[in-house]
Amino acid sequence: MHSVMFWLQPIIGAFIGWVTTWLAIKMLFHPRNPIRVLGITIQGVFPKRQQQVAEQLGRIVAKELIHFSEIAALLKDTEQLKSLNPTIEKHLDNFLQVKLKEKLPVISMFVGTGTMDKIKEGMMEEIGLLLPEIIHQYTDSLSKRIDIEKMVTDKVAGFSSDKLEEILEAVMKKEFWFLEVVALVLGLIIGLIQMGLSLL
Repeated sequence: MHSVMFWLQPIIGAFIGWVTTWLAIKMLFHPRNPIRVLGITIQGVFPKRQQQVAEQLGRIVAKELIHFSEIAALLKDTEQLKSLNPTIEKHLDNFLQVKLKEKLPVISMFVGTGTMDKIKEGMMEEIGLLLPEIIHQYTDSLSKRIDIEKMVTDKVAGFSSDKLEEILEAVMKKEFWFLEVVALVLGLIIGLIQMGLSLL
C-alpha cells in the first residue's frame, strides 16, 4: 500500500515546475529596485539592464528597421507631392476669389475670371516646381537634426518599470504562458518518473 505522498509526486512535481517558472518570469521584472539579501544584491533583469536594453534596441531600430533616408524618399516622391495639388488648388481658389478681393476690391473691377484662372494656373506651375525643392531642403535639414537611435534609446530608457513590464508582457504574454505550461508538464513527467523509479 503506497502512501498519499507517493501518489502526490506527479502533482507536487507539476506544481514545483510551474511555480519555479512563474517566479523566474516575475524576476525578470521584480524587484524593481535593488535589494540586498545576505550580502547579495537582487534586482529584476529588465529594471537592472533597462539602459543597456534601450541602447541595444535603439541601435537595432536605427540600423535595421527605420532609416531616415527612406522616410525622406517617401516625402520627396513625385506622386505623393501631386496628391497635394487638390488641397493647394482649393486654397488658391479661396485666396484669389475671396481673400484677394476682400483685401483689394479694385481687382474685381479690372481682373476677370479668365485672368484669375490664368494667375492660378501660373501659381500652380510655380508651386509644382518649388514644392519638391522645399521638401528636399527640409528633409536634408531634418536628417541632420533627427537621431532615430537616440530617440528610441531615450524613449525606452525613460519608461517607468511598470510601463516596461506592461509592454513586454503584452508582447510576450503567450510565450510566458507557454513556458509555464511546459514547466508544469515537465514537472508532472518528472513526478511520474519518480513514482516509477520508487516501484523498482
